[in-house]
Amino acid sequence: MLCLFAPVLAARPISYPGGSTLMVFSNTMQDSLYYHYSPSYRFSLGIEAVSDKYIDQEYAYWRSTYLFSRKNTQRSQRNIYLQAGISTQGLDHHFVGVHGDWETRRWFSGFGAKHFKTNATDYSESFLQVGVAPYLGEYGDLHTWLMLKSKKDSRLDGWATYPVLKFFKGNLLLEVGYDRDIQWDSHIMYRF
Repeated sequence: MLCLFAPVLAARPISYPGGSTLMVFSNTMQDSLYYHYSPSYRFSLGIEAVSDKYIDQEYAYWRSTYLFSRKNTQRSQRNIYLQAGISTQGLDHHFVGVHGDWETRRWFSGFGAKHFKTNATDYSESFLQVGVAPYLGEYGDLHTWLMLKSKKDSRLDGWATYPVLKFFKGNLLLEVGYDRDIQWDSHIMYRF
């Protein structure tokens, strides 16, 4: 899969006013396809189609994400985002969450927490992630991160901790991790 994307993988994707983003997520609990439009660099609106493997249902969320806080320094950047979604199955099926990251050209750390209320169950997802870039690429180069992710879904037992490889170039990002219990955890993002 990496060889397939390598020719099209230029620097880190960023959100910009008037831009759109397409994301695909896949893990042991669900697959989803998410599109959003950013009218400003602080806010995006979108729709996410979800195939929930845990309850064997398909539905969609109308979603919004808000850049609550950003701090840029000469050597690092920190972001905190708030997000919420309402399902096409009604107002009683929704989520709220927060996620953030801090990074330099060499180091990365991130976190996320979401609480879901569905017609079938209430649950939460959390993650912590740290990483290091084995080399420092220039603008336009392929950037690589070696990461460790620890993830918890309240519907499963305990935390799962596993290695993750993250690559980005230009407008494309690919992140792939594997744990024998939760299987593949992947994320592909393209900004246009």
